[in-house]
Amino acid sequence: MKKIEAIIKPFKMDDVREALAEVGISGMTVSEVKGFGRQKGHTELYRGAEYQVDFLPKIKIELVLDDERVEQAIEAIESSAKTGKIGDGKIFVYNVESAVRIRTGEQNEEAI
Repeated sequence: MKKIEAIIKPFKMDDVREALAEVGISGMTVSEVKGFGRQKGHTELYRGAEYQVDFLPKIKIELVLDDERVEQAIEAIESSAKTGKIGDGKIFVYNVESAVRIRTGEQNEEAI
C-alpha cells in the first residue's frame, strides 16, 4: 500500500477530483493548507500599504491505495493539476505499513 500526498493550487481541486474519479478513485482526504516553495510568496496592497504574503493558499490531497493503482493516480493528478507555471505543486508517495478500518476491524487492503 502507498500513501499519495499532493499539494496543488486551490482552483485545480475539481479538475483533480474528476480526473481521479475517471480512473476509479473516489476516496480521499482534502485539507486547505498554506505554504511556499520557489514562488516565495508575493506582495499585496491593503489600505494603501504594501505587505509581503509569505504563505500561499494550497490544497493537500491524501490518498491511500494498493500498489497497482498508484501510477494511475499520479498520472491523473499530474495531468489535471498542471498549469505549466511556477507553484503547480508536488506529489509525494510514501509506503504504508498497515491500515485498519475502525468500524469493522478490517485490515490493510480490505480497509482501504
